[in-house]
Amino acid sequence: MSVCAYVLIQAEVGKSAQVAQEIGEIEGIVSAENVTGPYDVIVRAEAESVDELGRMVVSKMQLIDGITRTTTCQVVNL
Repeated sequence: MSVCAYVLIQAEVGKSAQVAQEIGEIEGIVSAENVTGPYDVIVRAEAESVDELGRMVVSKMQLIDGITRTTTCQVVNL
């Protein structure tokens, strides 16, 4: 079973479209959408494990130029 999460991203002014496009190219990203409100981009990601998801966020997403903060919200099945 895979692990799913939404990653809420704050970006530098004027860079949200570029951030969403670059994140969308990462393996395991289901969608990357520009939004309004306190966050600039919302991403849906899938990985084989929580550790793999963490590596995706820290080693791939957070290295993209223009990202100032990420918040990862893991999906739970109740």
